[in-house]
This record gives sequence, C-alpha cells and structure tokens, in this order.
Amino acid sequence: MTFQDYFPIWNKLSTNQQMRLCSNLLLRSVPRGTVLHNGETNCTGLLLIKSGQLRAYILSEEGREITLYRLFERDICLLSASCIMNSIQFTITVEAEKDTDFWLIPAEAYQQLMEESAPVANFTNELMASRFSEVIWLMEQIMWKSMDKRVAAFLLEEAAIENSDELKITHESIANHLGSHREVITRLLRFLQNEGMVKLSRGTVKLLDEAKLAKLRG
Repeated sequence: MTFQDYFPIWNKLSTNQQMRLCSNLLLRSVPRGTVLHNGETNCTGLLLIKSGQLRAYILSEEGREITLYRLFERDICLLSASCIMNSIQFTITVEAEKDTDFWLIPAEAYQQLMEESAPVANFTNELMASRFSEVIWLMEQIMWKSMDKRVAAFLLEEAAIENSDELKITHESIANHLGSHREVITRLLRFLQNEGMVKLSRGTVKLLDEAKLAKLRG
C-alpha cells in the first residue's frame, strides 16, 4: 500500500500537486515510546499513520498527563502541524503507543496545498472539526462523569482496541490517559476487582465481566 492509497483526497489533487506532495514526503518508522512532537519543538508537520498507534496528550503545569485522542492506521495528526493554523493556542505531545510507521508531510508543503486547493482546505477544516469534537467530548467526560465511570469506559475501549480482555497496562498508564493520580486509579481498580468486574495482576488488568463494566460506564 502506498501513500496514494492512504491519503483520502489524493484524487482531488492536480498532477502537479501530487508530484510536489510526493517529493516532500518522508516515510518514518519509530519504536513504541518515541515522542514525535511536543510543545518545545518547532512545527513537526502532518502525520499520516501507515501502521501502529499514536497518542496525543497535554501536560499540566504539575506534569500530569491527559489523553486528548488516539490515532490508528489511516488517521492523520493535524495538531502536530499547528503552526499552519494561527488560531491554535495550545501545545500537545504526540507519542507512539506502539511501533509505528507513518508518512510525515512537512508543514510548509501542506500549507501551500491548502492555499491553492479548495479540496485540501475543506478536508483540513473537516479534520479540525472532528478533533475539536473529540476534545469537547473529553471535556464533557471530565466535567460530568465520575472517575469510576471513566475508568470503566477506558477499560472497555482499550479491550476493543487490543481485541483482548487481558490488558497489558499499568495503573500509572491509566492515570496518565485519564488525567488522574495513580493512587486514585489503583483504588478504583481494586473496587472493580472486589465487584468481580476485573482481575488485577502485575502490569495486567483482565476484564471478567464486560456487561457490568458497561452498566457502570452508563
């Protein structure tokens, strides 16, 4: 599979635009744990995932993390090229959650396409709207849902992503995803274990009763 197969609006570009885009592409492979973009770096560019999984998150002044969204095969990370959007006033960190292959589209090359191609500009606006909706959804979860419901929802989501009821994940990692403290997550996981919903072991959370977790999630 080539970049042309992954980029949604490839056929809406002119031949000249396609050639210019291809000449600027970089195909990269990074291992799990690699930070691809953070608030201290210059504008990284757009990331189009060929395979693997990325996580976009923000850091508080105290160093606590909270996941904004995750990116999978064929997803595009636009906020790593926030310099092409003057209205973006916050910084994010993008990290590989799994070994990942992706195409990097330099910000300058993509911005030139946006300025001369209405399909590219429209696609970019739709992508921004989608990410904004995800962030608003996250804010609603934080504001209106209790942490036990958010933990249950996270475990079910993680099980769906991994296609397994046995999750190789630490309490610290769950806390980072949800913007909480490890001690809070540990206490809630023990509660779920006492209720027969999960089984805990070192570095592993096994889901025992997904129906009860779904009911708790609401």
